[in-house]
Amino acid sequence: MAIMTEVLLKELSNNDINWINSIGRRREINPGTVLIQEGKIDDYLHILLDGTLKVSISQVDTSLLARAFAAIEQSENTSLEIGRLSSGEIVGEVPFVSYLPKTTNVSAVEKSLIISIPKQKLAQKLQHDVTFAARFYRAVAILFSDRLQSSINQLGRKNFARSQPIRDVLCVLGELHDSDIDWMMAAGTPQKIAANTVLIYEGGAIDALYILLGGTMSVSISENERNPLARAFAAIEGSEILGREIGRVSKGEIIGETPFIDGRLPLTTVRAMEDSLVLAIPRQHLATKLQQDVGFASRFYRVIVALLSYRLQETYSQLGYGRKIYSRSQSLDENVEYEDELDFGMLDKIGLAGKRFDWMQRRLTNFLV
Repeated sequence: MAIMTEVLLKELSNNDINWINSIGRRREINPGTVLIQEGKIDDYLHILLDGTLKVSISQVDTSLLARAFAAIEQSENTSLEIGRLSSGEIVGEVPFVSYLPKTTNVSAVEKSLIISIPKQKLAQKLQHDVTFAARFYRAVAILFSDRLQSSINQLGRKNFARSQPIRDVLCVLGELHDSDIDWMMAAGTPQKIAANTVLIYEGGAIDALYILLGGTMSVSISENERNPLARAFAAIEGSEILGREIGRVSKGEIIGETPFIDGRLPLTTVRAMEDSLVLAIPRQHLATKLQQDVGFASRFYRVIVALLSYRLQETYSQLGYGRKIYSRSQSLDENVEYEDELDFGMLDKIGLAGKRFDWMQRRLTNFLV
């Protein structure tokens, strides 16, 4: 588990930290203070300098039995704690990557010290300073990856609920430049993955970054408590590893990004559910590209942050009851922002990504037969 304070100190430069300190506002918050409220827009990104924050999710159910118990308890909803954040953590909406509505509440457990960065100024900095953007997005990716691992561990491997299939995230391709796509196509190799083939083993080595171009894959975590080394050798020997499915990935998804974040081993096993096609970009080629092309690095790590943010939201949503504030019999109100509503900017990116994805598939027509 990464030490959060060290992540920011290691990934950001002194100039980065000085800039954050110059435009940020330090303040102490008392225990119980709500920093982030579910469904509410916040104009700041917060860094926890000292103290502890609690992450919780509201649980609401429309069933008669649930409403009856809520009435007895004189409560409209219940709040479930799903994690705690220590110094060095970042909370709030990260500019350019937070596409989903807020599903969590964040409040102070004890008297805490935070520095709040105006999102507008941060967005301008990220747009005009690509070297800062590359370092910043990489740091956030490490923090989000650690938070995702912590969520899986705290929920318990044997009690982790099976999720619904992950929706296509073609928006990823909308974040990259055409030159980025060209480089990936030139550096990568199309590979057919037969049904039931394990592409990535939990705790095993990863030799490439994969983009799923066709097919569906299952994501699972091991049911046993063997240590990672034992699981890795079991994978090498071809031993069957029992696992619980926690999600599925479909075309457009990036798989195997963990080594490019902070070198940690993969948290999950990824298996092809049907004959699939991936674009495999060799790990060493991508690592070299990230070191030599800072513009590409900033966009790549922004994509990874977006993916991890999406996966965190999916994980958190499993703990609720899949709330909707509208029903099938209810007409939609243009003045109401619904839970799973996408804005026009997001729709534009999805449209652009769809065109790029079709182009990639056309270039690989021979491999799709």
